[in-house]
Amino acid sequence: MNWQQACELPYYGGNDLGANWTRAQTVFKLWAPTASAVEVQLFATGTDGEPGAAALAVHAMQPAGQGVWSAAVPGDLQGVYYLYALQFPDGHQAVVVDPYARAAGANGQRGMVLDLDAAAPEGWQADARPQIPAHARAVWEVHVADFSADEHSGVPEAWRGTYLGFVPEDTTLDGDGRHPTCLNYLKGLGVSHVQLQPIFDYATVDETKPGGYNWGYDPLNYNVPEGSFSTDPYHGEVRVRECRAMIAALHRAGLGVVMDVVYNHTYHTDSWLERTVPGYWNRRWPDGRITNGSGCGNDLASERPMVRKYLVDSVLYWAREYHIDGFRFDLMALEDVETMNAIRAALDDLPGGREILMYGEPWTGGGTYLEGGARPADKRALGTLSDRIGFFCDDTRDAVKGNVFDAGNAGYVNGAPQAGYDVLHAVGAWRSGAHGFRPRQAMQVVQYVSAHDNYTLWDKLAAVARRPGYDTPDADLLAQNRMAAGICLTCQGLPFLQAGEEFGRTKHGDHNSYQGPLAANRLDWQRAHRPEFAALTAFYRGMLAIRRAFPRLSGAAGEPEPFLLALPGWLIGFVPETEGNDPVGQLAVYYNPEPTRQWVTLPSGTWRRLCDGVHAGAAPFGPLCRDALELEPRSVTVLLAE
Repeated sequence: MNWQQACELPYYGGNDLGANWTRAQTVFKLWAPTASAVEVQLFATGTDGEPGAAALAVHAMQPAGQGVWSAAVPGDLQGVYYLYALQFPDGHQAVVVDPYARAAGANGQRGMVLDLDAAAPEGWQADARPQIPAHARAVWEVHVADFSADEHSGVPEAWRGTYLGFVPEDTTLDGDGRHPTCLNYLKGLGVSHVQLQPIFDYATVDETKPGGYNWGYDPLNYNVPEGSFSTDPYHGEVRVRECRAMIAALHRAGLGVVMDVVYNHTYHTDSWLERTVPGYWNRRWPDGRITNGSGCGNDLASERPMVRKYLVDSVLYWAREYHIDGFRFDLMALEDVETMNAIRAALDDLPGGREILMYGEPWTGGGTYLEGGARPADKRALGTLSDRIGFFCDDTRDAVKGNVFDAGNAGYVNGAPQAGYDVLHAVGAWRSGAHGFRPRQAMQVVQYVSAHDNYTLWDKLAAVARRPGYDTPDADLLAQNRMAAGICLTCQGLPFLQAGEEFGRTKHGDHNSYQGPLAANRLDWQRAHRPEFAALTAFYRGMLAIRRAFPRLSGAAGEPEPFLLALPGWLIGFVPETEGNDPVGQLAVYYNPEPTRQWVTLPSGTWRRLCDGVHAGAAPFGPLCRDALELEPRSVTVLLAE
């Protein structure tokens, strides 16, 4: 199917695709314009291997216009499982799970009719997104299983590694009552949002067997929560209820929830989507070969009208029915600009929707072919992409700690101070256009030094320093770690942290642990409370407090780039702009990448420290200083004028 043929298929603009339940009947609707016949098959269970498994009925679906097939089945079908069986004019047949399914049985092989109200945890109707000022935003990324799987997490054993691992509010290390873990820990860290690695139903973990692990970038059913994170994968309503309970618990703690979404590809090239309308959903080269810009075998053709609609509908569904506070787009450059802008506009139309975050990776995993003049949503498209769609800045990441694809390559904080040229531009959120892209506002830039991909920050620093002892709280690595965090948390933009970065998280040199084991990926809550790493966490906590207390650091209100101070060598100093000439309340920030102490001249006025490179907090400490100051080795220093 070529671009012209795809565009000639009828477009359906309704919002009722899927299984529309009422107590009196369920109306099934499927967009399948090239099918010659469609029927819906009903089952008692989600798999044939369960007690009571039986095929209940088959109902022919009728053409309803605009490529849609429809069937109204009387009676209360809540909890009934279903599939669509399609026939095509060329004689081939296909059986598919409804692309708009809201629940599913084990391993996502059958959709389930769902009464969403019946799948709500207690108090769900009162759940609301927390109100978080733009300048106070900071994202902490974690995998659901990693969060609470540790046997020392204090979470009840049956809930470890599940959605419910986020629910207890007072967990401590081995239940000692003194060292907070999981949600109890997060409440005091100072981040504003938790970004969850994929929580939609993915293909590579067998939900019926314990111990499976994958990061989840292998989509199966986009609108169904992953069953391996639930306490019961067989009954489709359980995963829905428990996923919502997790989100509600994070909201009660004042934390927003960002959902990592993978709309660029499906796990199977022969996905439910592609089976439903063969040749339509996957992007292809002009010679008919399926493109592989995702590196996973296929790309979804977001530029095609019904693919774009599907992506918009899916995001809106999660925002409405799960109260999601933000969306992180995997390989966002495989989506086209028009689709991304359509998603942004649709979210904006929701109550409070303008506060829902959107950002993504502005790159691909390989070549692709966008049709009809569509433009990829990468850094080169920032002039046409909504300025409230952000992007991960690999330029900041690599400048601070070294290139992620070369284990030994150093950055500004760990042996390559000449990378300070790029750090200078990172301070103002790259709005100078130095690398050929120009954000239109600071908060488009996601400032980070580690995420789930590649080495953890601690492991990267250890690799550059050639220190094999990943579990040793090496003083040099701790200083480099503090400095990397200090830079990200004083640059303008949206700060982003990999979970555990703040306590030297290690995967012992594994740079791609996407298949597990869980033992290598889980957060180590004992490590978090070892004195040297707990001190590192305290530094992060203090820097986050500074950022909240001094909004102008973020640039979220449209502040100009900071005023840079003239300093020798590769030292960097800057003063965030403020109104008026009164120095009282002004900030000055200094970066020293050298392994020795360095003297700097101070702006006029009297100053006290908010951060000295080791300790940080929103309350000034230490003696007054004026004229000049000696900076600690490999440090970030923040001063407040009094």
